[in-house]
Amino acid sequence: MLTTKAGPLPSDVAERIRCVIADDHEMLRYGVRRLLEDDPDFAVVGEADDAAEALRLVLQHRPDLVLLDISMPGMSSFEAGRLIQEHCAGTRIVYLTMHDDQEYVQQALRSGASGYLLKDTPAPLLLSALREVHRGEQSLSPQVKSKLTDGAILRNQALRTPLRRSTLTLREREVMKLLAEGQTVKQAAAVLGVSVKTVEAHKFNLMRKLDIHNKAQLVTVAIQKRILPLPVPIN
Repeated sequence: MLTTKAGPLPSDVAERIRCVIADDHEMLRYGVRRLLEDDPDFAVVGEADDAAEALRLVLQHRPDLVLLDISMPGMSSFEAGRLIQEHCAGTRIVYLTMHDDQEYVQQALRSGASGYLLKDTPAPLLLSALREVHRGEQSLSPQVKSKLTDGAILRNQALRTPLRRSTLTLREREVMKLLAEGQTVKQAAAVLGVSVKTVEAHKFNLMRKLDIHNKAQLVTVAIQKRILPLPVPIN
């Protein structure tokens, strides 16, 4: 778990767009931090390698922007985003991720996000998008926007609609995929690098949300949700 940078912050930070970066890949954080700090409009006031620490830093520093990865261990980034919106409304949330799945985009918007940007976004466009979000606008990567019928309408609907019980977190989807593929709880825990108890908890939650009671139903729903690909017919 990371903490904020040591020592006093520069006196001119208050005049910049203050950011917290959260990603469990150190090199990604380093690259984003260097990009932001090389621009006079931005200042990085904290870094985190999981969503829970990001939430703590946001509550401590009240930054203008928080950049959240989705695939981080522990607490769901969407839950962290929801709590940030609830307790620190002045902080705008931007998900910076590799996932362009429409369901993730909808979860992000429901959690209060103002931006959903892919990690392959060119540096100048990323900085421009962050400035747009800081001005109160919404910013979505073109690849994401092209998958939505009407981004503005979707956002308005999403912000009015709470997360459904049937909406799975990224970790629950990962657990569901592994179990549907035939992995045991112990094997899934080893793959994900978490405890058996953690996987059992995720399994319980996803089966409760989706009203699943056996392995066959688990596989069927995983295919319906495109978590598991359709079996290829053998001629």
